[in-house]
Amino acid sequence: MVWIAFDWRVALVIDDKGRILDEESWSGKMSNSLIIDRLDLIGNGGITTEARRLEERWPDACVHMAGDPQLPAHEFPQPDEEMQNAFDEAALSLSEAGVAKAAGDPDRRLEHLLSASEELRAAWLTMESRLVEWTALFLPTARVERDRSRLARIIAESTSLQNLSEELSAQLPESGPGDSEWNSMVSWADMVRGCRSRLDRMEDAIRVLATEHLPSLSKLLGPLLAARLCVSAHGRMRLARLPAGTVQILGAEKAFFSHLHNGTPPPKHGHIFMHPWISRSPWWIRGKVSRMLAAKASVASRCDAFSGQLWSDEKVTEVEQRVEEIRATHQDPPPGKRR
Repeated sequence: MVWIAFDWRVALVIDDKGRILDEESWSGKMSNSLIIDRLDLIGNGGITTEARRLEERWPDACVHMAGDPQLPAHEFPQPDEEMQNAFDEAALSLSEAGVAKAAGDPDRRLEHLLSASEELRAAWLTMESRLVEWTALFLPTARVERDRSRLARIIAESTSLQNLSEELSAQLPESGPGDSEWNSMVSWADMVRGCRSRLDRMEDAIRVLATEHLPSLSKLLGPLLAARLCVSAHGRMRLARLPAGTVQILGAEKAFFSHLHNGTPPPKHGHIFMHPWISRSPWWIRGKVSRMLAAKASVASRCDAFSGQLWSDEKVTEVEQRVEEIRATHQDPPPGKRR
């Protein structure tokens, strides 16, 4: 049995004893751009011209990159100083090009935007909860939960606790905060309001980028959910290659591995549960709707990744009609089954 071992400049044919039976070397001009092309070719799983020539002469040989542990022990020729310097310069240029390309990669940009928005949302919810408790401490009769969405704005624009009590239709307490504490509370409310405003702007940016990068999937599921699926799949191309069953449970990895290791019931949906077609359906048909919707989402993601025909409003309407058919067919839970 013989092997072909190659790198960017030379290819060898070796036998099982490590003896060199044939050799081809790159004899062209070693310019920076040509070396980069070769390194890019090898990085994408291709083989060099020299290795291809040897493959034609030795059709039964197994082709491997130099240094592969499957190769027999052998001495691979090392580059001279000039070649090594040319290689180092090309590798540096290739790395710089990779960094520049990554800066414009929508997958990476979506990942950062989504992660930042999740961190900001967690901070905002914590700060808002603190503000609600703080307000209820001084105005226990106030319906703060009813006015929660606008509470930060009301406090930030209030001039005093008395003014705030009037805005919230609450009784003024016998003793209230001093000026310093009141100013701190107003400052905290202003931060909560600003945090919410920044979160809205960030989610708007996600919507714009997801609609550009995933137009069909965004049309079907909405841009925020489309972005979440793309990030969970580690990119648009990988999402397009995933089977529908995997798309269905993206985001439910912990529950899935618990099912594999502990025998717990398998998850029926992951992030896709956020879609109102699933979350607002009766519990006994959510699995059916999520399977159908995941299959459609898989098709839409492939249209986006491989330049297929963009989804239209009519196509989305067809999916919605299918959801209504499932709901109409299964109006009652299965006999003997409880949630």
